[in-house]
Amino acid sequence: MNRIRIQNIRAVFLPLNFYEKYKYLGSIPWGKEGDLFKAIYPLVLAMDYEAKPKMCPRWFLRFLHLFGSDNSIVRVRNRRLHNLEKKLTKGIMFTDWKTKWSDYDLRISIYAPEHLQELASAIEERFYSRGRQEELVKEIKALDPLAPIMWGSISRLEKQLEKLENGKKN
Repeated sequence: MNRIRIQNIRAVFLPLNFYEKYKYLGSIPWGKEGDLFKAIYPLVLAMDYEAKPKMCPRWFLRFLHLFGSDNSIVRVRNRRLHNLEKKLTKGIMFTDWKTKWSDYDLRISIYAPEHLQELASAIEERFYSRGRQEELVKEIKALDPLAPIMWGSISRLEKQLEKLENGKKN
């Protein structure tokens, strides 16, 4: 088991950043820069709203997460504290987030009710759509810097790129 350090205890009572404040939810993003954080941010807030009981302070949930789960999503330090944390948070947990294949193919894994799962899926879909559109626009502008761009549809941009590529070949 990991040793509990003074900075772990400080983070329970005096969190310095977003990551320390919502750490009890699991593997949440730690940096505030970039599109990835901006995309996941609303999901973390929605999960906190669902997971945190009304009369329970967040510091108590962070305390349970530290002493019950060792600030981990897989380890258990104290079974009773771990079970109390799971009961209070209704088992809601952010298990993983990553980009796969390309920097805009976001994958989010959570344990949560269906409406939060739907929110995570919508974020993934929007993040992918926006990233793919930006990639296509770069390719179109490389072929024709004056080409008019109509955002909103990946298939429309793919067709526009295909027409430009076929036009360059002929």
